[in-house]
Amino acid sequence: MVQKRIAAMVVAAGLTLTGAAKAEEAVPAGWQTVLDQAKGQTVYFDAWGGSQNINDYIGWVGETVGERFGITLKHVKLDDTASAVSTVVAEKAAGKDDGGSIDLIWINGENFAAMQEQGLLADGFATTLPNWRYVDIANPSVTVDFTLPTEGQESPWGGAKLVFFSDTARSGSVDDMPKSAVELLDWAKAHPGRFSYPTPPDFVGSSFLKQVLVETVADRDALQKPVDEASFATVTKPLWDWLDQIQPVLWRSGRDHPQNYPAMKQLLADGELDIIFAFNPAEASSAIAAGELPDTVRSFVFPGGTLGNTHFVAVPYNSSAKAAAKVVANFLISPEAQLRKEDPRYWGDPTVLAMDKLAPEDRDAFAEIDRGIATLPPAKLGPVLAEPHPTWMTHIEAEWQKRYGT
Repeated sequence: MVQKRIAAMVVAAGLTLTGAAKAEEAVPAGWQTVLDQAKGQTVYFDAWGGSQNINDYIGWVGETVGERFGITLKHVKLDDTASAVSTVVAEKAAGKDDGGSIDLIWINGENFAAMQEQGLLADGFATTLPNWRYVDIANPSVTVDFTLPTEGQESPWGGAKLVFFSDTARSGSVDDMPKSAVELLDWAKAHPGRFSYPTPPDFVGSSFLKQVLVETVADRDALQKPVDEASFATVTKPLWDWLDQIQPVLWRSGRDHPQNYPAMKQLLADGELDIIFAFNPAEASSAIAAGELPDTVRSFVFPGGTLGNTHFVAVPYNSSAKAAAKVVANFLISPEAQLRKEDPRYWGDPTVLAMDKLAPEDRDAFAEIDRGIATLPPAKLGPVLAEPHPTWMTHIEAEWQKRYGT
């Protein structure tokens, strides 16, 4: 049913139009000029390449924008988004203000903060995209990235929330799983070697450190402001105390960590870990559908809340294909592309669109998505914990390397 509804969606002039929506009411002035300029351009899209289903989704996007808009999309697979930031920094230092090697970046958090601060992003474009009218702007995280206003320099692409999961065939009911960072520490001590986290600055590993920090810090409001060097050690002491205690009971006694989330997922599949986590509520169901995890895996969250945010795409200031990059960004927030993206068979990433802004048939299509046996319903995902200011993450990653990196 979902695929039939996707097929029924009509894309005209770079805007997904369904139901009674009319192109003349929705397409901003000048968009046809953007489409004309975009035709024949190549977009180099720098995005994390560590997940096959995400790579396949980006491949589908590339095929679609090629057929409809005459754009060639090249996925430049990254291990770490910071490397793309470094590339643009180097190009600016070399005076390469035109003809840059990156046209679109999958980004958020400290990487966005670094690019915005150094003037490495194109002027605000997101709110001028035709499909912006569908975006859930009532969600503050689509216009504020880790406490920083996006100023239209990022176009939202998907939602995220930290979710834990385990194989109930081995570890029992998820109802008996830890319900906080404190309980996770106690669980790890009682089950030595059965838990770990990816090595920072891997995004998922760093996000786990932030989860523990937010749960253990004395004053959460302090995390919404830039780091104060004088108080950093005092504010973060509970985090280091927690990590010092869990380190010796981690997988391989903490001497090694999974490189990234896919490596951690494989350890769960191989029976070496009993609890892992991801920044996608549908990740466990998606992995089951892909045959990567057994169908006995189930998700759980901490009732007190887990981290949540939005991830984006941005256009570097010196992009060689700004028009085509905007067309791709616009397609990424179309109901068609967002519907496929939320389906666990393809990705399972939560949409950034507001259901009440969509045509009835599109709302029905989202409601009909089979999110899988391991996906928690929205009502059970628990509260969202706000992301700290980006400066906390860079400081914490550096301190983690000093303490545990060797």
